[in-house]
Amino acid sequence: MYAIVEIAGHQFKVEKDQKVFVNRLQTEEGKKVSFDNVLLIGDGSNVTVGAPAIGGAQVSAKVLKHLKGDKVIVFKKKRRKGYRVKNGHRQSLTEIVIESIVASGAKPAKKAAPKKEVKKAEPKVETKAAAPKAEAKPKAAPKKEKADDLKKIEGIGPKIASTLVEAGIATFAELAKAKPEAISEIIANVRGNHVTDTWPAQAKLAAEGKWDELKKWQDELDGGKA
Repeated sequence: MYAIVEIAGHQFKVEKDQKVFVNRLQTEEGKKVSFDNVLLIGDGSNVTVGAPAIGGAQVSAKVLKHLKGDKVIVFKKKRRKGYRVKNGHRQSLTEIVIESIVASGAKPAKKAAPKKEVKKAEPKVETKAAAPKAEAKPKAAPKKEKADDLKKIEGIGPKIASTLVEAGIATFAELAKAKPEAISEIIANVRGNHVTDTWPAQAKLAAEGKWDELKKWQDELDGGKA
């Protein structure tokens, strides 16, 4: 006899004494667990199909242990954008062994009743008449730094300059602190192949007023690329 049952959001074809790895269950190791959502039961040539589940059918199992699956590497890359992200993931699993398959007459698995929150009585606090508050003077807004002409950086055009300003990078000093990878993500939607490797270094020279040194270096660059 075999059955197709839904366990932790996934469907499995199981038989008696079969070991199965499923998504992490809340049941402790060594305890038994039952699954009522049985979609199909096959016994030789007799096949019973639920609509969607079979009433009274049940699959009982025992939790052997909780563990984690093999590591899966997730790598994302955007061409010509300088965008690369690498992450690893290990799925939390539970190993169970199927003990029995019941076609009908099984009692529904008991679900844990939600705990009722008991509200504690709050102590009464005597309220005193509040003294009139003095009107607070509005604080002066902090002065914003004057925006620089970012188009003076080799490789930055009007569209990129406006995109950087919208992202909060409006001065040479702010651009000098930004990382090339972060700049590439900000201008990812601007058409063209943009190389941002030298932009922070160029911006640093501009912020320090070293225009002659910057001009000499820019003559050697091609679209911001060394």
